[in-house]
Amino acid sequence: MSDFHADLELIRDAALAAGRLALEHREAGLKVWSKEGGSPVTDADLAVDQLLRDALLGARPDYGWLSEETADNPDRLERKRIFVVDPIDGTVAFMKNKPWWCVPIAVVEDGRPIAAVIHAPALDETFEATLGGGARLQGRPISASDTADLEDAEVLADARLMEARDWDEPWPPMRFSKRNALAYRMALVAAGAFDAAIAVSPKWDWDVCAGALIAEEAGAKVSDHRGRPWRFNRPDPRQTSLICAAPALHPLIVRRTAPIPLAI
Repeated sequence: MSDFHADLELIRDAALAAGRLALEHREAGLKVWSKEGGSPVTDADLAVDQLLRDALLGARPDYGWLSEETADNPDRLERKRIFVVDPIDGTVAFMKNKPWWCVPIAVVEDGRPIAAVIHAPALDETFEATLGGGARLQGRPISASDTADLEDAEVLADARLMEARDWDEPWPPMRFSKRNALAYRMALVAAGAFDAAIAVSPKWDWDVCAGALIAEEAGAKVSDHRGRPWRFNRPDPRQTSLICAAPALHPLIVRRTAPIPLAI
């Protein structure tokens, strides 16, 4: 067994355990407060973060750690491999008992993800991938859609932004949908359920790292809004923006989004 697959087994087991713990906390009644910046956090987020730290770093003490709910430690930059974790991606959906939340976990080596899991407990869906090993949902191979025309494409994006902006090149009519968790949006593109996910604002590594590997291993294209590839485990753990799309659609989207002046 390659160590990619050993890491995949480890993070898969951890994600399943994390999902069970999150559901138990919600059943018992959540304690909710606001983080600096105003976004909500629950006692379940912190409990899941602790479970994942214990399970993952207990098994791989030489790996680094990057999580939404843990203070960042720059020593991760010196580690060959790190875990990139969002204990609960889609906290608002989780709080409101909607199903579109997930536990995304990735292992990053030298700036790129090599193993990834996105587990959606309320939907009993588990997406996974290893570098060069393809992507799977419930153990079955998945692939991005073969859609080649933006017109009538199924897109996960903010319809108000897409339709209101004075774009240099207009968009054809598309069908827009929402899903709270960024990682889950990317997993849905990987599985061919949607043709693209677009977000023209900075995104944290823990929201998109696992989805990047799963989508790319399923044949989708992932980049920032200018078509530039992502690199993870940098001092600033953010990506400029998100374009995750069926391979034929990706250049059509980037052509329209590239003029947007975004920088972090």
